[in-house]
Amino acid sequence: MLRILDARTGEPVTPTPARRGLTRVEAHVPGLDLTALRVLLAADLLVRALELAGTPLWTLLSAPREQAELRTAGTTLGIRPFEDSRDLASGLGEAQTVHVLRRDTPAPGTGPVLAVAPVEWTESGEEPLAELLDHPEALRLALLSVPRTAPVRLDRATLEEAARTVAGWRADVAGWARQPSRPVPDEVRTRLRAAWEDDLDLPGVLAVLREVAGAPGVSDGARFETYMYADRLLALDLASGLGGTA
Repeated sequence: MLRILDARTGEPVTPTPARRGLTRVEAHVPGLDLTALRVLLAADLLVRALELAGTPLWTLLSAPREQAELRTAGTTLGIRPFEDSRDLASGLGEAQTVHVLRRDTPAPGTGPVLAVAPVEWTESGEEPLAELLDHPEALRLALLSVPRTAPVRLDRATLEEAARTVAGWRADVAGWARQPSRPVPDEVRTRLRAAWEDDLDLPGVLAVLREVAGAPGVSDGARFETYMYADRLLALDLASGLGGTA
């Protein structure tokens, strides 16, 4: 069962109602920058994890400005669309709202709070956001690679390394796909779910994938299915190399 650290209380909580019902995930961002995208990404990961558990959801973006720009940047980064009006969620019987926001932002209303540490661009000059969004999977992986509660320090070298990793995984997946498919090993599936259900530990998920890539006794078909299963959460488009020439 998925549990997150509630920044409001400091205690781990289940982001679903005690009774089966709708969970609303509300992302709060003041405007468009790298930290705002990390907040949207955290909300997206929470939504994906809850969907994998079969939880009915409603998502909402709370942003006083640059909503259109936030939506465009979020879509580029593989973040699913959020609604922009509280009124649209009325009457749906949601039983719990999870607020996702930057950790130094006051928490609104009631309900659990998923707090996100800021992103710092460490090279000189302003954040080159448009340039970074030209390589969305690399940016997404770089953000996923740091625990949500720890600050992210980004530079071009970090993004280049992330881009090489994504390209390598896509090539691996395309190669593994040529072999007969095999189920995700039970032990691997359990470890993946245990990682993301533990306060969305995405670095833990990535560590499992790196182990599976070189683990003896795991067939290429099982490696393929493992990466496809994890990519339902990671959304790195790891199957994009399928169908290419050998």
